[in-house]
Amino acid sequence: MHEMSLCESIRTILEDEAAANAFKSIDVVRLEIGALSGVEPEALKFGFDVTMAGSVAANARLEIIEVPGQAWCLPCAETVLINARYDPCPSCGSHQLQVTGGEEMRIRELEVQ
Repeated sequence: MHEMSLCESIRTILEDEAAANAFKSIDVVRLEIGALSGVEPEALKFGFDVTMAGSVAANARLEIIEVPGQAWCLPCAETVLINARYDPCPSCGSHQLQVTGGEEMRIRELEVQ
């Protein structure tokens, strides 16, 4: 499960931010996770609680903001929403899509003390 290593990286980022900005604890961590990122939100939530123990985010609540998958359809010349990387265009059925969004995973916001 690669979500545990993602949580360890998040912990490192949070501790670095706490040191750089002199806050004592984190109450809420808001993450944006794209539908095409390959990250399983439920596994990430489980890993988050385990990984944050003993850190500045030990009591933090994780909020996940799901970002839909987006692609540019070459035949339609439209931006369309997709659920999986190899989905066809919902407008024309073409598979000539270039992914333009939904691959990201980033810390969007922190609530700190």
